[in-house]
Amino acid sequence: MKFKTKIQPYRAAAGGWGSLEATTRFVFDSKQALKNMRNLMRMNKAKGFDCPGCAWGDDNKSTFSFCENGAKAVTWEATRRFVDASFFKKHSVSALYQQSDYFLEYQGRLTEPLRYNAETDHYEAVSWDEAFALIAKHIKAMDNPHQMELYTSGRASNEASWLYQLFGRMNGSNNFPDCSNMCHEASGSGLKRSIGVGKGTIRLDDFDHADAIFVFGQNPGTNHPRMLHSLRHAADHGAKIVTFNTLRERGLERFADPQKPLEVVTSKAGTISSTYYQPNLGGDMAAVRGMVKALAETHRARVTAGEKGLFDEAFLNAKTQGVDAYLAAVDNTDWAQIVQQSGLSEQQLREAAAIYQSADRVICTWAMGITQHKHSVDTVREIVNLQLLFGQLGKKGAGLCPVRGHSNVQGNRTMGIDEKPSQAFLDALGSHFDFEPPRAAGHNTVEALEAMLRDEIHVFIALGGNLAAAAPDSPRTEEALQRCGLTVHVSTKLNRSHLVPGAESLILPTIGRTELDMQATGSQFITVEDSFSMVHASEGIGKPLATTQRSETAIVAGIANAVLGSEKVDWIALAADYNLIREHIAATIPGFQDFNAKCEQPGGFYLGNAAAELRFNTPSQKAEFSAAALPVSLFPDLGEGVTAPFTLQTLRSHDQYNTTIYGLDDRYRGVYGQREVLFINPEDLAEMGMMEGQNVDIETLWNDGITRRVSNFKLVPYNIPRGNLAAYYPETNPLVPLSSYGDVSFTPTSKSVPVKISLSAAVVTQRIA
Repeated sequence: MKFKTKIQPYRAAAGGWGSLEATTRFVFDSKQALKNMRNLMRMNKAKGFDCPGCAWGDDNKSTFSFCENGAKAVTWEATRRFVDASFFKKHSVSALYQQSDYFLEYQGRLTEPLRYNAETDHYEAVSWDEAFALIAKHIKAMDNPHQMELYTSGRASNEASWLYQLFGRMNGSNNFPDCSNMCHEASGSGLKRSIGVGKGTIRLDDFDHADAIFVFGQNPGTNHPRMLHSLRHAADHGAKIVTFNTLRERGLERFADPQKPLEVVTSKAGTISSTYYQPNLGGDMAAVRGMVKALAETHRARVTAGEKGLFDEAFLNAKTQGVDAYLAAVDNTDWAQIVQQSGLSEQQLREAAAIYQSADRVICTWAMGITQHKHSVDTVREIVNLQLLFGQLGKKGAGLCPVRGHSNVQGNRTMGIDEKPSQAFLDALGSHFDFEPPRAAGHNTVEALEAMLRDEIHVFIALGGNLAAAAPDSPRTEEALQRCGLTVHVSTKLNRSHLVPGAESLILPTIGRTELDMQATGSQFITVEDSFSMVHASEGIGKPLATTQRSETAIVAGIANAVLGSEKVDWIALAADYNLIREHIAATIPGFQDFNAKCEQPGGFYLGNAAAELRFNTPSQKAEFSAAALPVSLFPDLGEGVTAPFTLQTLRSHDQYNTTIYGLDDRYRGVYGQREVLFINPEDLAEMGMMEGQNVDIETLWNDGITRRVSNFKLVPYNIPRGNLAAYYPETNPLVPLSSYGDVSFTPTSKSVPVKISLSAAVVTQRIA
């Protein structure tokens, strides 16, 4: 496929006509225009289906409740193109491996079970019974249950996820690596330590009541566009939106609401950020520390003068622990370190502190720009520290809001997809089903890949996702998968992971979120949980492309039945009636009592949040301050005399969701028809004597002797601080060392990769000539 490539700055606001035009183009390109328009009008609605894209909440007020990227997700799924055994007769796995990720997924929906034939290097048709028998054979041949990894994508429903974890634990292991390990694990870990619950404390309508919203490390215009509606409404109501983001992103600057005709056909748009700061990658903790240092000075000056201080002393005394140690750590952090690490001036941070000080109700929200660093857990806790000082929890319009990525990644964790489950959950599960669950912690994603590389894992099953493209250190991740005796992928479309098979490999085709889920007792609905702890029912409406596709829940039940039989659990009966699964969920997970009845509530039901009610499930039963020092360096010792000229972050393009590449444009950043680009500060470009459009190689500086390099990336000048770079993943995932991960969280440090760049060989040869 050939695409017209160009770099052309985007002048319009986010949303507006550009968003409407892109949505229309994707709808018609699917060759299912009428079907997809019908689908879109039912998305995120009662008696409809939940968006298979991001986890932003539903407002239940708008005429239509989808965004451009949600529309892309739906139309990408509802295509007439398909991949079956005849496709693989024409294409070997080795040949397909050479194709782009865009090409692979563009081929269409997987429609029949497939088994890899290593002798011919082709996938071939296999029956469902044969596939389940092969999985059972490999699992029963394992020496111990810990030789299996059960990976989960955030798209999997509550019902499928709960059934999946029950199967794994009844088989004896807590090995549940999942996509959360690679994105928001630091949010969950940090929040649990600080406030006793690993979820955000606010609800969607809190945005309508906030006086100030501090946005850290996220790009909602591309990653969760419906958030722009909430930010725009808040700004229109007078809220100050203060953004800390390394790149200037159009969606955080201006937004034209596609649901307002005047804004679609004119240049009218609303301002999102009232103030925009661009910290260094990894500098957000220092930035928040600087704000607190300024606020603490004002607080003490007022108290000394006999006036009321800034901090909420009643809240601090009654509900928190460790504030004195934290403020001592703030005092011991000098401005020079704060300015150097944050990349922001003392004046800028005092300005941000003044905005915070002037607001009665503050929301702090963040995403993976915060969570994919070595010190991410400490950074999340620093944000919590700021909110605790002012008692910004437990009141309308205030709180903490980590914005999750995939549509049910939070629900997966609630359902027990967790390598470190609580003993209370295991007790409830064991009591309900009369078995002893495994108690030892299992593997997260990094640990799972490391175990595979040590040949300790025999079976890998992926409930959705595309681990080969999503995980760091791509060559090592692919090698890890290929070392397994059996790899199994439950998927809707062809992807990179299918092309790095283990000794044996299966592709099991599943229906999508938009499609009817017909089982023995009739049409079924599933449930998902959004970023605001709201649980929604979701029921597809379209006919599946092939009768050989099965639901994720039915596939999990089929595997479990083949491996464990029906003595303790009638897996097939559960797959026939999802109400039965929800009854078991209600009996084993707090907050889900009367689950089936609650699913009838329009707009879903709220699970509740103890910290939002000022009940803190920490060892002290209080919110706990963190007195962590700022990191000395973002990187480990790279070797004598070695310093990193640049810090690289990997990120998504606008025509992308996670590892799914919908197209080769990144409209808001002005990139068209290409993905191998490197965003760089123009002054850095000039200082190195390089020019816009030249191709460079990017090489990681690390301390393990492994060469990590990608080649021929086009230099694109961009508004980004000096010393910082950005490029798309999965193309730059080979640069992220598997051994570089966050403290406590084990999240790959995809937003802080130490690199150097050099002109590509072809450019150097041309210059010499």
